[in-house]
Amino acid sequence: MDAKQLERRHAAMKAARAKHESVWRDCLDHTFPYRGDGFGRTDTSAVAGAERRARLVDGTGADSARILASAIMGGVTPANSRWFALELPKAQGDERVWLDETADRLWRNIHGANYDAAGFEAILDAVSIGWFVLYIDEEPGGGLRFDAWPAAQCCVSASKPGGRIDTIYREYELTAEQALAEFGGAISEKTRELAESKPDTLVTFLHALQPRPEGRSDAIFARDLPFASFHVELKAARIVREKGYHEFPCVAPRWQLLPASHYAVGPAADALPDMRTLNEIKRMELAAADIAVSGMWKAVDDGVLNPRTVKIGPRKIVVMADIKSMEPLETGSDFNVAFAAEERLQAAIRRIFMADQLQPQDGPQMTAYEVHVRVGLIRQLLGPVYGRLQAEFLQPMIERCFGLAYRAGALPPAPEGLRDRSVSIKYVSPLARAQSLEDVSAMDQYETVLMNEAEVEPSILDNYDFDEAARTRAQLLGVPAKLTRNARDVEQRRRARAEAQREQDARMVEAEGATAMAQAAGERIGRQVAV
Repeated sequence: MDAKQLERRHAAMKAARAKHESVWRDCLDHTFPYRGDGFGRTDTSAVAGAERRARLVDGTGADSARILASAIMGGVTPANSRWFALELPKAQGDERVWLDETADRLWRNIHGANYDAAGFEAILDAVSIGWFVLYIDEEPGGGLRFDAWPAAQCCVSASKPGGRIDTIYREYELTAEQALAEFGGAISEKTRELAESKPDTLVTFLHALQPRPEGRSDAIFARDLPFASFHVELKAARIVREKGYHEFPCVAPRWQLLPASHYAVGPAADALPDMRTLNEIKRMELAAADIAVSGMWKAVDDGVLNPRTVKIGPRKIVVMADIKSMEPLETGSDFNVAFAAEERLQAAIRRIFMADQLQPQDGPQMTAYEVHVRVGLIRQLLGPVYGRLQAEFLQPMIERCFGLAYRAGALPPAPEGLRDRSVSIKYVSPLARAQSLEDVSAMDQYETVLMNEAEVEPSILDNYDFDEAARTRAQLLGVPAKLTRNARDVEQRRRARAEAQREQDARMVEAEGATAMAQAAGERIGRQVAV
């Protein structure tokens, strides 16, 4: 594939994306105006961003969107507790320990890098426009690196109908000096000259990521790996770097898919009509407040008073022929109507972003039942969103991070029994645990019923496998694998305990027999002495 082919495909992808840009731009203008640069705008300066921010006279949308983004970040990938585990069917003791230690080390590497900062920036885009692109690679000195690519720079596609995003074309800029440092002699002669004469001149590049049909995961050379990467200097139509990846290096989840499109919209699109109306009402309210504070007047040109030049204010004298030549004018505005409309619209916006449900409420501390009901409500609200994030965000991110860490030798040596076996990912984040609370609650209720019925008929307990229930409850609650024993170890311990109990019983029987014999012998001796 040459540079011209890549440029033509990029142009086609930009044209397909252009029809959605106005909606994304409006959503960002009403939530995070500075993040809307590039979606059909040529003026992307800080001044233009400040002007858009100034036109946003009500911050309900921005505040609610930030609350939702924080709730997703803290509920899906919290930095203070491990939110995923690695699982393998019928894993034994050393295998289970390796899986647990590997997941723990991988989690520490993710949050030891810049994921928390880049991930939150990406989630802000997901809430506002419904999708984002997060690039994951290895730092030159070791460790992971996460880059939240600006969505306005990216065009996305999928090679399979209904599949994950696996094709991304990103148009970005580097200074001539940066381009020379990044690509060396592969850049054009003109760019090399600019690096010497005008090093701060911006040069446009295209980074194309796409599947390589003939690629192999066991390939020796990067150009033969499953995913291809091309960096193109656009003006020179020149490929300056070609490489490959074992896994797709980006994750690009989507909130709510648009029909017949690879793109999506977020909750901000649902709240957009209310945010527009709220800002218009707020502007009218501010204008009415200006009139209410400074007043509005009617004046008659009576030959002495000239309404066109008169200025009113404190410590000013207005000369007029008659006291009625100038009087206050009633505006007819009703602030109560504006306040009621504002409250209704603000409540609707916060409801769409689930801000009231996700944000802790002021007041007395909640009871355990209230906390359980609240967690259940949050699970119902975010459950569908979490399902898509799990499929398009968490799983490919963990697979990518695992591959990088494994090839870099950052993971502990795997036991021999794990060869050629597929490891699955289980999510144990607070939100995932909340989704498992119903199973735990059902088990607790059923066990309580069984224990009550066992008082009448003890054999009823044969219907329930308490050992398997204990292991399942530990998994649902996220108990570390090294703290739980598998069925084989439990059986061995029980067998050893039973054997020890039998030996102890035998010793007791033997001791009791010896005592009885001694007593019998004593009684015989006593009778003989008496005789």
